[in-house]
Amino acid sequence: MGLLAKSLFGEPHSLISAASLETLLADYPRRDFQVRLWDGTTWGMEKQPRFTLVLKHAGALRAMVLSPSELKLGEAYIYDDFDIEGDIEAAFELADYLLEQQRSAGTKFDLAKRLQKLPANDRPRAGLHPIKLSGSVHSKDRDQQAVTYHYDHPAEFYALWLDQRMVYSCAYFATPEEDLDSAQQRKLDYICKKLRLRRGERLLDIGCGWGGLIMYAAAHYGVEAVGITLSVPQGELARQRLRESGLSDRCRVEVSDYRDIDHDQQYDKIVSVGMFEHVGEAFLPEYFNRAYELLRPGGVFLNHGIAYSATYRRRVPSFTDRYVFPDSEMVPISTTLRAAELSGFEVRDLESLREHYALTLHNWVQRLETHAEEARRITDDTTYRIWRLYMAGAAHGFQSGRLNVYQTLLAKPLHGQSGLPLTREDWYRA
Repeated sequence: MGLLAKSLFGEPHSLISAASLETLLADYPRRDFQVRLWDGTTWGMEKQPRFTLVLKHAGALRAMVLSPSELKLGEAYIYDDFDIEGDIEAAFELADYLLEQQRSAGTKFDLAKRLQKLPANDRPRAGLHPIKLSGSVHSKDRDQQAVTYHYDHPAEFYALWLDQRMVYSCAYFATPEEDLDSAQQRKLDYICKKLRLRRGERLLDIGCGWGGLIMYAAAHYGVEAVGITLSVPQGELARQRLRESGLSDRCRVEVSDYRDIDHDQQYDKIVSVGMFEHVGEAFLPEYFNRAYELLRPGGVFLNHGIAYSATYRRRVPSFTDRYVFPDSEMVPISTTLRAAELSGFEVRDLESLREHYALTLHNWVQRLETHAEEARRITDDTTYRIWRLYMAGAAHGFQSGRLNVYQTLLAKPLHGQSGLPLTREDWYRA
């Protein structure tokens, strides 16, 4: 459209956008970024910006901030009203400011009046649309729909940015510079040590993904393992990987809901990594009760899951709820611990890995961006944008402290005896 593109009032759209940016960001303390308009003109920092916000058309700013919400900003990005060049994680500080800034009624009115001079966006919204789930929340059928929506992208897409074992959960870094493959292997071994796995024990993995943990536990600790997932493609690939690694005689993967597990024997150890967020607060008693029933007396259950800070006020509806993890629910760790204790478990250890998840997500985002064209070929541009935005936003959530991730070790004592060592010394031996 260029500088000649004008509103109904005769003022060029580029000047309206620039004036709106001045109002929106008058008190923003970090001027370390740049805004580039659709006609090539720029606003803000000229040299070495941390990131550049690219407005793709004359109505972009109106679509983003006329009635600002996390969901509207996310949709404006994934449907290409604007783009982010450079450090996308840094852009979330700006997003927080836009969503949280308090303005006077007069300023709000003047800003809205100015933004309404920009053209409304009537461009078609191509690509992936949010799923509409049916049935009651966290019913077995609806959970199946939600999991299918998130996890049934081609495995080749996940392989572009995950580690070689395809572990889709928080890694465990020795240093910030450690490579992702090493950090994920370190995490798998750390979990096995926390569980104190022994040869011949029976291990249940609730939410096993592509089987990385049960394969590692069987190969390095000699256990017999069962993994469950709700994703049919995940189950199929996990079984293929078990066959190829020669572990099918010691491991199996079932497509099953945790509420439907009906195995004849109890398990010596149980683990759940990255599945807990899909349970739902109302179903926490059932979740922990089922784990307690499946665990033999004297056994332990390691539950690894994301939690919201108890002081964080969620923005609803959220972009992640709508486009990434439908029906997911995260609760403060205090809620989780209470539910576990009421089910009979004794809380033996609690560890936050918050900084580790920020590092993990940072690695995932960088790897996805490196393989952007391949990711678009395997899926589409909208899907690529959704995942880039969601993972960068999650990294910011962990960095800021509004999100955390905890490994909770829960014991089922036998006659009051946990059977656990007095110290954690064995967890840290090489």
